[in-house]
Amino acid sequence: MTNLVFNEMLKLTGKRRLLVIALILGILISVFTYAQYRQAEENRKRFGDVNWRVAMEQRIASWQNRITSSRTPEATRKELEIRMNQQKYYLEYNVNPSEPGAPTFVRGFVKSGINLLLPLMMMIIAADLVSSEHSAGTMKVLLTHSVRRWRILLSKYLALLLSVSLIITLFALLSAVISGLVFGFQGWGAPVLTGFKVSGGQLDASGMHLVPQWQYILMELGLAWFVSAVVATITFMFSVLVRSTAAVMGIMLACLIAGTILSTMVASWESAKYLFMVNLQLISYLEDAAPPVEGMSLGFSLLVLLIWGSAALVISFVSFTRRDVY
Repeated sequence: MTNLVFNEMLKLTGKRRLLVIALILGILISVFTYAQYRQAEENRKRFGDVNWRVAMEQRIASWQNRITSSRTPEATRKELEIRMNQQKYYLEYNVNPSEPGAPTFVRGFVKSGINLLLPLMMMIIAADLVSSEHSAGTMKVLLTHSVRRWRILLSKYLALLLSVSLIITLFALLSAVISGLVFGFQGWGAPVLTGFKVSGGQLDASGMHLVPQWQYILMELGLAWFVSAVVATITFMFSVLVRSTAAVMGIMLACLIAGTILSTMVASWESAKYLFMVNLQLISYLEDAAPPVEGMSLGFSLLVLLIWGSAALVISFVSFTRRDVY
């Protein structure tokens, strides 16, 4: 099995997919770092060095005015009340949620990338793992070896998981290094408040606690790895079922874009919470944001994604071991 996995990794590196993904990540991180730097410079020119407590108090006052306004929708009013109460806790515990430095950038970039960017990177890796063997005509040759089909497919899947882990590691390292060169590397030990719960439109702070920022980022990366692995597994299933790599990428791209749109529109569609695309934003639970659909939680989303990933894996192996190759 080790040799099979090694051969699959050689195929991936030979196609230079991992190198392309590393270059894409490096370019995107550099662009976003520069954009954030320019935004910070512009804010400094316009407002000067504003104390974060003063800025947060002003934000709370602004939200209070919107809450009392008769023109504010009820759903928006509830969300603002939750956000306002949460910000008050930051003030009470003297925690700056936007502590400048590489850790803050990494924290925000992982949150932004978990819903679309990272899944797209996994799709690039997984889309042709099996379908390319059909299109290139090498599948028949591969199956003539004295190795059982399930072992061949398992080696491809293990190579996929190794690639997912490598991409997440590159994502974290490039984010930390590039942003650190611009903003500095301070703030890894800054405390982050987490543990809030939103239930029935009310903020429950009974489980609130402080964690160091480096630990919070590791939690984010763990959730990002899980989401990436599930998306890669579902893409892997389509690569087994569909023999066209372009079709596989089209299907997954449509699913990911639909999930991004649905996450903002499904508040009244309760059954949508069982779609894997709606459950990708796991980091929002760490930041205690209101879920897309009432009743969703971190445990619920993890379970839904686990079921989708497990089902996709079972379908992949059943189809690959029983399907005729021609």
